[in-house]
Amino acid sequence: MKAVYDKDFKLGVLGGGQLGRMLIQQAINWDISVYCLDPSADAPCKEIANGFTQGDFNDYDTVMSFGKDKDVLTIEIEHVNTKALHELEDEGVLVYPQAKIIDLVKDKGAQKSFYKEHGFPSSDFVLVENKSEAIRHFKKGGVVQKLRSGGYDGRGVQVLRNEASLNEAFDAPSLIEDLVDIEKELSVIVARNKKGEVKSFPVVDMEFNAEANLVEFLYAPASISLALEKEARELAERLITELGMVGLLAVELFLDKKGNILINEIAPRPHNSGHHTIEGNYSSQYAQHLRSILSMHLGDTETIKAAAMLNLLGEKGYEGPVFYEGLDQALEKQGVFVHLYGKKMTKPYRKMGHVTVLGEGLEELRSKIDEVKKVLKVKSK
Repeated sequence: MKAVYDKDFKLGVLGGGQLGRMLIQQAINWDISVYCLDPSADAPCKEIANGFTQGDFNDYDTVMSFGKDKDVLTIEIEHVNTKALHELEDEGVLVYPQAKIIDLVKDKGAQKSFYKEHGFPSSDFVLVENKSEAIRHFKKGGVVQKLRSGGYDGRGVQVLRNEASLNEAFDAPSLIEDLVDIEKELSVIVARNKKGEVKSFPVVDMEFNAEANLVEFLYAPASISLALEKEARELAERLITELGMVGLLAVELFLDKKGNILINEIAPRPHNSGHHTIEGNYSSQYAQHLRSILSMHLGDTETIKAAAMLNLLGEKGYEGPVFYEGLDQALEKQGVFVHLYGKKMTKPYRKMGHVTVLGEGLEELRSKIDEVKKVLKVKSK
């Protein structure tokens, strides 16, 4: 691989959203040149990337054209054209995470099958092709249906709780999972470089917005026992190793009410559940992603101070040019860090930014987050 600090080294990113934006902010600190491909003319990365190409990252020819002069290609979203990525790998472009990993993650049925075949704990499931098959596999007490492909940020997932809800079942290839009796939803961010070095971040607790089915709030380290912390991190480290993946992997987990840890889903990229690491950990998830895909030594993942993260979602009833109400009030509070994503337009539940707060424990973190929620609102002009 060409040296990262060569003046003509090019890191390409498929996607130009907020994850890519925060990746670039870290890359700027290390003088790494980053080029982005995104379909939106107003993508958050556009103004800060070394180069920006407007185009469809699902289009074969577009990805081939974009990637052919890059030294390393990575992603900030899984829904990209992997046929092109396989061919770029054959031509010598380094693609991390590898195209085969992205193929696996794009298909939630293939994900679940991998867990089963390799002995990873996950809820029982069955693969179905259409709505009628989904209805046949309904169980009393409810099931979860997930589209095998195309789902993102809570879309493509629904709970079928009773027979009346079966009319809403997806009529497409999907998987039917047992409904888990959840005590907590957890996440572990783990990284692996080409040399096989693996490091995970401390486990985080996640709380979801029920209406939007998005992570709204998280805190780290999670309020779990040391034994469960160890089990969750070792599970994530074993998973990325058995995948043979190079890059950053978010492993979303369920802790059920019997004390079992189950893998829910994975994402092979920086993740919403790792934003707090920018201020809360010695290395951020973005620094770790760069380190892993550029064959650098992995950074120290341990916690500097307990942190909580609040997603800034567009308020209900507001759509149009964005206005951040109460920003100055939020910024005057100690230990509060606001990250806005550069999106010009807001709509209900759109991710527009996040806030990280640092504190001494969960009670203080919750209090600070509640204060921020009261004053900082995402509205439109």
